[in-house]
Amino acid sequence: MITSVLVANRGEIARRVFRSCRELGIRTVAVYSDADANMPFVREADTAVQLPGNAPADTYLRGDLIIEAAKRAGADAIHPGYGFLSENADFARAVEAAGLTWIGPSPEAIDSMGSKIRAKEIMAAAGVPVLSVDLDGITPRELPLLVKASAGGGGRGMRVVTSLDDLDRELATARNEAQSAFGDGTVFVEPYLPKARHVEVQILADSHGAVWAVGDRDCSIQRRHQKVVEEAPAPNLSEKARTTLHIAAREAAKAVKYRGAGTVEFLVDGDRVFFLEMNTRLQVEHPVTEEVHGIDLVAWQIAIAEGKPLTGDVSEPQGHAIEVRIYAEDPANDYTPQTGVIRRFDVPNEPGVRVDSAIEAGSEIGVHYDAMIAKIIVHAPDRATAIRKLDDVLRRTVVTGLVTNIGALRQILAASEVRNAELWTSMLEENEALWFSATDTEAIDRAAIAAALAEAQTAATSSPVLNQISAAYRNVPSQPRVREYEGGFQVAYRNTRGRLTTDQVSVISATGNEVVLESDGLTERYEVSVGEGFVDVSGPAGTHSFVPVRVFVDPADVVAEGSLLAPMPAAVTDVAVSEGQKVSKGETIVVLEAMKMQHTLTAPYDGVVSELRASVGQQLQSGEVIAIIEEGIEA
Repeated sequence: MITSVLVANRGEIARRVFRSCRELGIRTVAVYSDADANMPFVREADTAVQLPGNAPADTYLRGDLIIEAAKRAGADAIHPGYGFLSENADFARAVEAAGLTWIGPSPEAIDSMGSKIRAKEIMAAAGVPVLSVDLDGITPRELPLLVKASAGGGGRGMRVVTSLDDLDRELATARNEAQSAFGDGTVFVEPYLPKARHVEVQILADSHGAVWAVGDRDCSIQRRHQKVVEEAPAPNLSEKARTTLHIAAREAAKAVKYRGAGTVEFLVDGDRVFFLEMNTRLQVEHPVTEEVHGIDLVAWQIAIAEGKPLTGDVSEPQGHAIEVRIYAEDPANDYTPQTGVIRRFDVPNEPGVRVDSAIEAGSEIGVHYDAMIAKIIVHAPDRATAIRKLDDVLRRTVVTGLVTNIGALRQILAASEVRNAELWTSMLEENEALWFSATDTEAIDRAAIAAALAEAQTAATSSPVLNQISAAYRNVPSQPRVREYEGGFQVAYRNTRGRLTTDQVSVISATGNEVVLESDGLTERYEVSVGEGFVDVSGPAGTHSFVPVRVFVDPADVVAEGSLLAPMPAAVTDVAVSEGQKVSKGETIVVLEAMKMQHTLTAPYDGVVSELRASVGQQLQSGEVIAIIEEGIEA
C-alpha cells in the first residue's frame, strides 16, 4: 500500500493530486522552485522540499533532485502530474530503481508512445490510420504542414508551415521550443488538416490485462495548438466514428501493454479517424471525463500502481461537462503572457461548478512557467445548459491584478458555431477577429464611470486635509472633473449640490467601494476596489481593471520614438541584428522566451537599428527598451 506520494510537479495539477491523496488517507509531499515558494500547492502539502533555482531545467526537470527529495521526505511513491517529467521513461526507470512506486505506465510504454514518431510506427503496424509525410520528397502540393515536437505537448514545438520557404526556419524554432520545454529537440512533420476535429479517448488499464475506454472528449477549440475549451462527451460524432475511436484507443493501449491512465488522441474528419498520439499521463482536461462518468482518475492511477485490478464497468456518460482554461494573457495584444500579483481570485461556488486552480489571491505569476492559472469546469444535464452555465460563471468570476482571457472565453462560448457544435481545430484562429469584435463597449464605459466615481469618493475621504469637502468639488462648477484611464476611457463628472453626477447615467449612490448607476430604467450595482495605480470594478458585465493615466509624466519615463519594447518579462535567446544595421519591415530583431514559449519581435517598418540594448541571455522586464529603429534612415 502506498502511504506517501511526492508530486513531481507544481501548481494546479499538484493540488489536484493532493486532493485525491487526502481522500485516500495518503500523506503528500511537494517539491518547489524558488519562484514557487509561496504558491498554494506548497502550503497544501504535508511536507515540502525546495529545489533551488527557477528554470525548469534546474528544478522540475531534475529527476535526480526529485528522487532525492522523495527519499528525504519519506515518500514511497511519485506521481508525475503532466508536463515536465511525466512522459520521461528514464525518470520512471530511476524512480523504480530507487525502490519507489511510479504512479504511471511502464517505462517501456512511455518509450513506445512518448516518441510520437515511434508511436505512429506502432499504430501503422497495428492497422490504425496515421498521418505522415516524407520530408525528403516534399512538394508544395502537400502543404500545409504541421511541425510537431516528438516528446512534447501543449503546443510547444508546434508550427504550421504554409510555404516551403518557411520550413527550415519553423523546424529550427520548433526544435528550440521543444528542447526548452521537454529537454528533447526532436521534431517531425505531418500533413495539416485544419478542418478536422481533435477528439481523444481516456484510457484506464490495469496490470492484469483489463483496458477501459472511459469515454471521449472534444478538444478542437485551440489557439496555436493549445487547447482552450474541452468537453465530454464529444458532441456530434457519428456512431461509426465514436466506435472506431474507442476500439482504436483500446488497441493502442494493448499494443504497448499499457498500465494506468492515458489518453489516445485522434483527428476526426467525418467518419474518418486518424491516430495523432498517445499521452502516457493524465491530461489537463481530465476533469470533464471525471464529471460525466463519476470517476476519480487520480484515485484509479494510485490503485493501479498498487496492483489493484479494474473492477466494475465504465458507466455511460451522464450529462455534459465543459472546461475552459483561464490564462494570464492579453488576447487583445496577441495573447502576450502576463505577469504580476493576483489581487483577487473569486469563482462562484455552486453545484455543478468545479475549479482546479494554481493560484489564490496574493499569488504571483512569473515568467518561468506556463501562463495557465486555473480551469473552470461546469457539469450540467445537457450541452446547451452547460454552455449557458459556464458563461454565467465566467461573467461572475473575478480575477484582478493582471489581464486574463476570461472575456475572450465568453466570446468563444457565445459563437453560434460553438453552440451548434460545428467544431474544427483551426476554428478559433479563423474566427477570432469576428468573434472578438463584439465587445460591449457601453458596459465597459459604465464600469469606467463607476471607477471614476469611486476614485473621487476615495480621494475626498482619504485626504489628510479638507476631507470634509465633498467629492469632485471645484471653485468653477461649470466645468466637470475628468478622469482618464489607459485604453482611451474618459469620464466626466461633477459635484451637484453635494452629490456626484455624470451626464451619461444617473448616479444612485457612490462610495469608495460601491457605485450604483441607473440607465434607461435599469439599475446596476458595481463593486469597486481603488488601489495605488489601479481601479478594479466588478459589475453585471464582468470584471474590468482600469489604470489611471498620470496627469504629470516624468520625462525619464518617456521612451524614444521607434523604440522596440519587451511585451512581457522574458529572456533574450537570440539577437538577429547589430547596431547600425539596415532592416526591413517584418525582419527579426530579437527572439524572446517567456513561459516556455518563444516570441519573435520584428522591425515595425523599414529603417536602421540606431541603438541595440539587448544581448543573448539578458532577462528583460516588461516595457524595457530592446532596440530603437529609426524609420527610413540610410545606414
